[in-house]
Amino acid sequence: MPIFEFRCKKCCYKFEELVLKNSELNDIKCPKCESKEVEKLISVFGFRSTGSNGETVSAGSSCTGCQRTTCAGCK
Repeated sequence: MPIFEFRCKKCCYKFEELVLKNSELNDIKCPKCESKEVEKLISVFGFRSTGSNGETVSAGSSCTGCQRTTCAGCK
């Protein structure tokens, strides 16, 4: 599913939107303040797989694209 993360440049609210076509990117509004001044964020993804020795390997973060090293400052 093409779900993208955005941050409002006006109120700094982070949110996700389902975008089916690239042309819809121009119509994204902040759900909090309704500003169209939003930026698309680089999303972090995680995965989990089983290695050849049966050991579970995972990577990624439970956070949603925050650039901080801890989740203490997340909104």
